[in-house]
Formats: sequence, structure tokens, C-alpha cells
Amino acid sequence: MKYLVAALLIMLGSAAAAQAAVVEARIVLSEQHMKVYENGVLRYTWPVSTARRGKVTPVGSWTAKWTSKNHRSSIYRGAPMPYSIFFNGNYAVHGTDQIKRLGSPASAGCIRLHPDNARVLFNMALQAGLKNTRITVVR
Repeated sequence: MKYLVAALLIMLGSAAAAQAAVVEARIVLSEQHMKVYENGVLRYTWPVSTARRGKVTPVGSWTAKWTSKNHRSSIYRGAPMPYSIFFNGNYAVHGTDQIKRLGSPASAGCIRLHPDNARVLFNMALQAGLKNTRITVVR
């Protein structure tokens, strides 16, 4: 019986450790790229599109607030925003169908990614938990 309890405690400890992953998406506006870190280790570097001239992508660091797998914009005529991770009001990291524009400012303020990359980040955020997911935007 005591071995069964010990095994159960080890399994629960492993599950808790797996949930303790910390994900950070660090967006560099001047370079139009995102670096994704998991527990401080660089996992991915992807091109992004942030705010075009006359629009703003906010600078700062936020905990992810909520997600929407098949989101459509309520502001921009139902524009598709797949794999959205909202971090500051209406601002989100999400996939785009304007893949050719990645690497250049083109959005209304959100952070656009290739949909395949957005799916990877979305799943990482769900696995780590939103409270363990940070979106950091620097100039």
C-alpha cells in the first residue's frame, strides 16, 4: 500500500511539474519577429506583422487573458483571427491569411503570425496555462 501511495505522489508531482511550464512570446517591433521561450529556453523564432503606419501595437508585458481558436474580429468586418491569444483588451497574437506580409508592419495593432505558428503557440499557451503565458512587446 505504501508503494502505491508513493507511486501516486510521484505521478501527481510529475503532472504538476508539467503544468508549471512558462511560455513567453517576445515580439521585437523593430525586427518584426517573435521569439518563443519555454522555461527560458528559446524554442522558435518566427516573422510577425505588427501595426502599420497610423496604428499602434502596445509595448509592454502581459499575462495572456483569454483564447479563441476560431475567432473573427468584431471590429474589422469579421476578419479571421485563428488561434487568438488575447493579452490587452482587443489586442491579440493570432494567425493571418496575409502570409506574404509577415515580416513587415501590416496589422491594425494585433500581432499576426503564420497560422501554423499561431497554432503551435496557442497549444503551448493552453498546455502551460494562461497564467503561465506572457506576451512581451518591445521596440
